[in-house]
Amino acid sequence: MCPQRILCSKCGELLYTGLELETPGEIIQRNGGYCPKCGKKLGFDTENLKIIPETPVPGP
Repeated sequence: MCPQRILCSKCGELLYTGLELETPGEIIQRNGGYCPKCGKKLGFDTENLKIIPETPVPGP
């Protein structure tokens, strides 16, 4: 289970997933400011931030 996933708001490209929490600024910087898939300029707007719980996988 990964506590953090960051996606491009335009194309849905997975920009980061991992156990260590990283700031949106770190993800933006790592990708040179643009989505590697669609080229959208990356930014961080708290009004568009979505925090949702991960759906647990049903056990056997």
